[in-house]
Amino acid sequence: MEILQQMLKRAQENPQRIVLPEGDEPRTLEAANILLKDKIADLILIGDPQKIHQMATEKGFEYIKEAKIVDPLNDPKMPEYANLLFELRKAKGMTLEQATEKVKDPLYLGCLMIKNGDADGELAGARGTTADTIRPAFQILKTRPGVHIVSGAFLMFTPATHLGEGGFLVFADCAVNPCPNAQELAEIAVTTAETARALGGIEPRVAMLSFSSKGSAKHELVDKVTEATRLAHEMAPDLALDGELQLDAALVESVGAQKAPGSPVAGKANVLVFPDLQAGNIGYKLVERFSGADAVGPILQGIAAPVNDLSRGCKVQDIVQMVIITANQAIGMKN
Repeated sequence: MEILQQMLKRAQENPQRIVLPEGDEPRTLEAANILLKDKIADLILIGDPQKIHQMATEKGFEYIKEAKIVDPLNDPKMPEYANLLFELRKAKGMTLEQATEKVKDPLYLGCLMIKNGDADGELAGARGTTADTIRPAFQILKTRPGVHIVSGAFLMFTPATHLGEGGFLVFADCAVNPCPNAQELAEIAVTTAETARALGGIEPRVAMLSFSSKGSAKHELVDKVTEATRLAHEMAPDLALDGELQLDAALVESVGAQKAPGSPVAGKANVLVFPDLQAGNIGYKLVERFSGADAVGPILQGIAAPVNDLSRGCKVQDIVQMVIITANQAIGMKN
C-alpha cells in the first residue's frame, strides 16, 4: 500500500504532537513504543506516570521514556485547562468547579491541549465509545469553518486495480450520520474530497451515489442526492463531482458512458459518497469481506482539528496506522 508508505514518510519528516488519552491501555502503550521507536510522532500520553512507566518496564517498551506524560490529576497546567474549558462552556451553564472536575477526563483534556496549542491531534477509542471520543471534540474544538457536520471516511485499498486510483478509493460517510439531509451530504462530499487529497495524495473525482443515474428513477431519496450534488458544486465549484450516479455508472467506464454521458466523474470515480449510513456502512464492509480489501478508518472529518476514533477491538497495528493518519491530517490542516 504505497499511499500508506507515503503517509508514513510525511509523518516522519514533519513530526506532529499527537495525544493518546488512553495512555495506560496495553495496546495503546505498545503502539506508542513502536511510534516512538520509528520517530513517527511526538507522543503525549495521558495517565498516571508511575503506572505507565511500570507497564513499560514490565513489557520492555524502552522508547516510552521519550513520550511526554501528562498526569490529569497533578499536571501544573490543569488550572489553565480548567479555565479554558470554563470560558468555552460557561454560556452552556458550566461552572468553574465543574470545569475543574471535567478536565480530569483524559478525553476532554486531550481536546483542551489541542485547543490551547499544546498538541496537534488526538486518537482515542480503544476503551470508550465513538460518542465518548466525539463529544469533547464537538464541545471544545467544534467543526471547521463552513462545516456543520462530522463524518467518517474509510481509505479502501482493494485488489481491483482497474477501479478508482489503482484500486484505492475513499468511502464516506460510513461511520457517523444515519440519515444526512442534502446540505449535510454536500458537506460530507466536500470534506471527503479534501481527505482524499490530503491523505491519499490524489485528485478527487467524487461520485454522489444513488439507485438512480441522472434521473433514471424518480423518488424523494434521489431528489436528496441531486440537491446535495447541486449544493456541493456551490461549495466547491472546481471539484470534479457528479451525481446522482449508480455504483456501476460511477466506477465502470463503459457503463458510465452509457448512463451519464459527458460526466467528468462517471466511470472513473475514486471517492464514493453514500446517501446514508446504512448504505455506507454496509458498502464498505461488503467490499472488505468479498474482495479482501483493506479498510483503514474511520477517519473523522469536519472537526476543526484532527481527532480520530478507534474500535474497541482494535489491534496494535491499527493504532499505529491511525496515528500516522492523524498526523497527516494535522500536516494538511497547517498547509
